[in-house]
Amino acid sequence: MKILSTKILSEEQKKPLIEAGFKYVENDFITTKIKSFELKNINESLIFSSQNAVESILQHPDLETLKTKKVYCVGIKTKNLLADNGFEVVAYTGYAADLAEIITLIYNSESYTFFSGNKRRDTLPDALKEAGITFNEIEVYETALTPQKVKGAVDAILFYSPSGIESYLADNKLKNEICYCIGETTASALENKTKNIVIADQPTIEDVIEVVIEEYK
Repeated sequence: MKILSTKILSEEQKKPLIEAGFKYVENDFITTKIKSFELKNINESLIFSSQNAVESILQHPDLETLKTKKVYCVGIKTKNLLADNGFEVVAYTGYAADLAEIITLIYNSESYTFFSGNKRRDTLPDALKEAGITFNEIEVYETALTPQKVKGAVDAILFYSPSGIESYLADNKLKNEICYCIGETTASALENKTKNIVIADQPTIEDVIEVVIEEYK
């Protein structure tokens, strides 16, 4: 079995795949970089939908001014990164749609600043607008596609974001490969492109790897 990861993983992350006897190849099909931005007009609560946004604000010289704010975020790893750096995370979910529902139903009296990237989905902003919630948005990182032609056949592909799928499909076509996706949002980017989709139980890289190993046992 030959597996392609569309992101270069840490040694610890890919170790279970190699130990399970898979042929493993990897490439970064997207890159992210921090943008310079100003911390102004910050509302009473903060929203993060990715670790990349957190990594970016952690570099800001006025970081300490944000730590008095309540935080809402998407993803357990995003939550852990925030908590490890002194932020109070009020609520976190696995998906942006779920976080939007919690905010609009329970925390709709607050105002928000959403720290985002240039390729973010509209899920959160659209839900906040529709609910009449006060918010603004600061773009703090950029995602760039880095398409590349994959040489030789693979049996399975690991996808971690809709942008990764877009980048892969720019230079490659899906045939009969099984596509393992980190979550439903990523899987939705494969709609009408393949039916060979397996979604991880939880939206983490480790869970993607776990489901691959379970499937092939």
